[in-house]
Amino acid sequence: MTRGCKFSFHVAIVIAAIAYIYFSTVFVFIDRWFGLWSSPGMLHTVVFSFLAVMCISSYRLAIYTDPGRVPASFVPDIEDATNPIHEIKRKVLLLGSITVDSQNDIDDSDRIIHVISGLLLVPLSLALGFFLGWHIYLIVQNKTTIEYHEGVRAMWLAEKGGQLYSHPYDIGVYENLTAILGPTILCWLCPTTGHVGSGLRFQTKYDRLIVSSAPD
Repeated sequence: MTRGCKFSFHVAIVIAAIAYIYFSTVFVFIDRWFGLWSSPGMLHTVVFSFLAVMCISSYRLAIYTDPGRVPASFVPDIEDATNPIHEIKRKVLLLGSITVDSQNDIDDSDRIIHVISGLLLVPLSLALGFFLGWHIYLIVQNKTTIEYHEGVRAMWLAEKGGQLYSHPYDIGVYENLTAILGPTILCWLCPTTGHVGSGLRFQTKYDRLIVSSAPD
């Protein structure tokens, strides 16, 4: 199930940043370093274009994939229909062409491109590196972000009561990886959902205790 076709200002900003990084990398950096039509230049362009397409595809899935609905008993009361609904309209970014007449202006333009690219890429790389490490940590423990925060509170309450808390879905590092990314290690870089099944039931550490304690 996919969501309706709606755009927001934040999505437009992300798309504009991705487009700027792609075009500046291909037509400025790769063209200056290797030559766009040389063999190394075309190779780098193809590889970087593939990464850009994968980035756009994953971002598109994150935007349009419907995460589902909560049960009816958890749906809050609907507000009165007279309440104003603020809709963020689609923003259109118009790019104009700039004619450069002198070599100094060209150098200044290249310097500006380098500065803007650095200002975009440095915080973006730090943010993506942080989220990559964070998601690897969650995958290893077989948790979602909500389960992590709930686990912190549950652990605090358990320690306060003199008990030990253990996440029920943490069945081991390798088992967690195969349960989330799939049983085939070669597919971990591009995981699928065929092994998940209906997604309504997942293995817990208590399943092994039940099996081991069952009479022969």
